[in-house]
Amino acid sequence: MTKRKIVEIDEKKCNGCGLCIPNCHEGALQIIDGKARLISDLFCDGLGNCLGHCPKGAIKIVEKEAEPYDETKVMEKISKQGANTIKAHLMHLKDHNETKLFDEAVAYLKKKKIKIPKLEDEKMEHSGCPGSMLRTIQKENTKNAKSSKSIKASEQESELRQWPVQLNLLPAHAPIFDNKHLLVAADCTAFACANFHSKLLAGKIIVIGCPKLDNTEEYEEKLTEIFKNNKVKSVTVAIMEVPCCGGLLTATESAIAASGKKIPLIQETISINGEIM
Repeated sequence: MTKRKIVEIDEKKCNGCGLCIPNCHEGALQIIDGKARLISDLFCDGLGNCLGHCPKGAIKIVEKEAEPYDETKVMEKISKQGANTIKAHLMHLKDHNETKLFDEAVAYLKKKKIKIPKLEDEKMEHSGCPGSMLRTIQKENTKNAKSSKSIKASEQESELRQWPVQLNLLPAHAPIFDNKHLLVAADCTAFACANFHSKLLAGKIIVIGCPKLDNTEEYEEKLTEIFKNNKVKSVTVAIMEVPCCGGLLTATESAIAASGKKIPLIQETISINGEIM
């Protein structure tokens, strides 16, 4: 057993409509005794493709002890359901940037000599939440661009290089982190600091969170996995001067230690009036 994200169903809310079933390509859900049930931890990838299809809001993703997800066993089931289901599953993994699982799925298809569907040149409906689909944002080389001092505040350009930005929405295996400088920022910093993009975000990948409202243990676990699975060049932690913000710095420091890597850490503190202290 291992601690990971997995589907949890509220039986009191579930009306047994079955709308979640066809949207779980992995076959982890079934209607039993008039209720949606998770039949096996092995088949649930915890990515939540079924969430948006429940009219009663009976399904949620929680983190708890569960059997490890098994991509090979999932592909054994999916490969029997035809090309369209295979394609939908591969797109599901691709949308969530689960590159390791995607490679395992493709390796299984090759081993069994099953035709691998084309994904790039065929339009398919996005299988996950459009707001959480990982994407990179290309930026032009800014070396020859005008300095931020010569640009009016209303004309300053965004330095954001990826989407999404919420730490809880980003997969730890995402290649956007590899060989990059990382900014771990408290939610409020971008609103308080007028020069957030030019002074703090430029040239970095960003993850944001609120240590007062969220579980910092989950932050620490996610950051640890990011550091373990990627070569992060440096980490800058941007927090507000208020005491509760310190939890984000502590979680990041603990995650670096837990990863076993020596990653340079820079702390930036923003005052209530927006100055970088």
